[in-house]
Amino acid sequence: VQLQASGGGLVQTGGSLRLSCAASGSIFSINFMGWYRQPPGKQRELVATVTSGGSTNYAESVKCRFTVSRDNAKNTVYLQMSSLKPEDTAVYYCLADVQHEFQQPTFRYWGQGTLVTVSS
Repeated sequence: VQLQASGGGLVQTGGSLRLSCAASGSIFSINFMGWYRQPPGKQRELVATVTSGGSTNYAESVKCRFTVSRDNAKNTVYLQMSSLKPEDTAVYYCLADVQHEFQQPTFRYWGQGTLVTVSS
């Protein structure tokens, strides 16, 4: 399974960006999809996740500014980021919990990371 993320870049404070991450390969189903981020010099942290049923979970720091969504038919997860702040600067990693066959365990896969830089 491969996760291909895109959409990162440089944006000014208060701006918006939309990240996308498409999963491909041997996929029977995907439960959780979502995003983590790693700010410079810090540990990786949760941003947002979404289940196949559409239930979402957000870090407190991004609630009301970021929206996570997914297209199950395309095995793709999105992160719409608005009102961006310099502290949102980080490498953003997508994840997917993939089931390869019916009634088999899931495995977590990570994308390669995409850099988001918010200038002040």
